[in-house]
Amino acid sequence: MICETVKAGTDCAFMTKGGCGYNGGSCHAVVEQCEGCQRIIDVATGRYCASYPNPGNKWRAGSCNFATHVKSGATTQQAKINPLKASKRSNKKK
Repeated sequence: MICETVKAGTDCAFMTKGGCGYNGGSCHAVVEQCEGCQRIIDVATGRYCASYPNPGNKWRAGSCNFATHVKSGATTQQAKINPLKASKRSNKKK
């Protein structure tokens, strides 16, 4: 539904016929960790996240999973190679 509270005119998943269904009755503004994210929308009442109504909660336990400006924590590491299998493979090639 279209938001009628803080993000007036934008589509909001938490908006119901009875008003905003989010805990507290309205969305919260973005926090400083959100700066640089592509999901931030600017409206007359401030800057809000288009994906989540309370960005502060997302950043409390670590990085936000909706953040577009944060690289994934998974690093690409080489797979561990069993030395016994590696020696057998090299012997087969000869």
